[in-house]
Amino acid sequence: MERESVDNDEQRKHKPQAEIEGLRASYFSIQDESISTENEHSEQALSTDGSTSVDKDTLTEASDPIPSIPSEKTGDSTPVVTKKPSLTRQILALAIPTLGATIAQPLFLTIDSAMVGHLGAEKIAGMSLAMIIINTVYGMSIFLAYSTTAETAQAMGAGNERRARELGVHAMWLAAIIGVSLALLLALCGIPLLHALGAAPEIMPYAQSFLYASLPGLTASLITMAATGVLRGMKDTTTPLIAAGAGAALNIGLNAFLIYGINLGIVGSGIGTSIVSTIMAISLVIILARPAHTLGVSLRPSLTGIRQSARVGGPLLARSIAIRLAFLTSIWSATAISVNGLAAYQVVMSAWQIPLFLLDSLAIASQTLVGFAIGSGDRSQLRTLLRTLSWWGIFAGIIIGTLTAALSPWIPSFFVSEAVVRNMAIPAVIVNAVFFPAQSHAFLLDGVLIGAGRGASLAKAAFLNLAILLPALWLFSLARPALTETQAVAVLIGLVTGLYMLTRALTNSWITWFSPKHALIPRDEAGAQSAE
Repeated sequence: MERESVDNDEQRKHKPQAEIEGLRASYFSIQDESISTENEHSEQALSTDGSTSVDKDTLTEASDPIPSIPSEKTGDSTPVVTKKPSLTRQILALAIPTLGATIAQPLFLTIDSAMVGHLGAEKIAGMSLAMIIINTVYGMSIFLAYSTTAETAQAMGAGNERRARELGVHAMWLAAIIGVSLALLLALCGIPLLHALGAAPEIMPYAQSFLYASLPGLTASLITMAATGVLRGMKDTTTPLIAAGAGAALNIGLNAFLIYGINLGIVGSGIGTSIVSTIMAISLVIILARPAHTLGVSLRPSLTGIRQSARVGGPLLARSIAIRLAFLTSIWSATAISVNGLAAYQVVMSAWQIPLFLLDSLAIASQTLVGFAIGSGDRSQLRTLLRTLSWWGIFAGIIIGTLTAALSPWIPSFFVSEAVVRNMAIPAVIVNAVFFPAQSHAFLLDGVLIGAGRGASLAKAAFLNLAILLPALWLFSLARPALTETQAVAVLIGLVTGLYMLTRALTNSWITWFSPKHALIPRDEAGAQSAE
């Protein structure tokens, strides 16, 4: 924490020596009491489930020397007070740029797909199959951003920027190692994976070409994820927004040149993406490396640091796998309905992704703010933050759900032209709208718990949620013959975006408030603050 310097020596000469000594003794007495209280708070705040990324010694380690006696007066004897932004402003300042960065990548992929689509049906089909593999890898690797955000924010909250940047270096090296390993693995196993996905002989050459052309950019993309997590943990969401926006714009222009200008076709799309991904990664690494070097942080790989980053990210990787399995099994259930039923299900899920970008940006803001609160050891701030974020989640869910229900007759028209599929999707859109408050609550608490370092608890909860969903899908398969196609789609959506997301909201609430031994903020403590 920054404090103003003491009055200069010339001013102190005119003060009685006893008064100076008295002030000094009083000041250091207050400092000792404050430090003791902060350490006590830090001990309480760090009672996590073992996945907290920054250990207690690190968080309580002072990054600055003991400050001198502050002078709170200006020339007109008016105390200098730095006004802290309101919590709402802090949330919006983090969430709005994050939302822009989150939207930029899907927007580019849509435009890129349209470019390839003009080359022919076989080429876009091949690209789609290859993208299933690539997107699965990206989805599994999102822990590189999430865990790094929590680690960095906790260190910054403790006032230890050097440690925060050191953690960022470890995370980026981990991302590089994972990226190179996965690229080599896909180079060896790419063709068998495409066959397993059912690639027909006429589209196999295009799927293979796009996959292999995209592999050089895989490592860079994972490094970008880790670098983005570091910046978010430092409350910088503007730099990732600029990088994502500039990267998307460059990618569109470069791919258009490679695909059409020099007739590389679908291969040009993969090459262009790899080039831009590499440029983005190098830019972000340079932005982070300079201040890290200034603070004396080694940029060389540290086996101990990389292992620590992997240990922290491991539970979040397991959580991602459980969530991915939940949605994959739901697709199999939708396939069993009918071709139109599968199309209607996909329409609803595609429409669902749009408001999820907003919820995800709020969850990422929660990660950062909660990480800072945990790192500072300020439980009062943590309670206030948690209460505010809970209300944000409830109101966001109600507003989004209401708008979704009101627009349900028109939403499917943006995704499909066949009337039978549109009519089949409308009831399912309404069912999804009913559960938006629970979905929003689950997303916000995801961010809170990731920021608090509760990755292990979230992983356990994710597999519990999956264990509840799978029997429900089995019962759905038994009841399916008695349902019409429209009813089947609505029921399946109710299970996936309703039951599954409701169980996620309940398990997250349990970890946050109700767990007897490991609650982030025990319910009686939260209630005591409300009473105050």
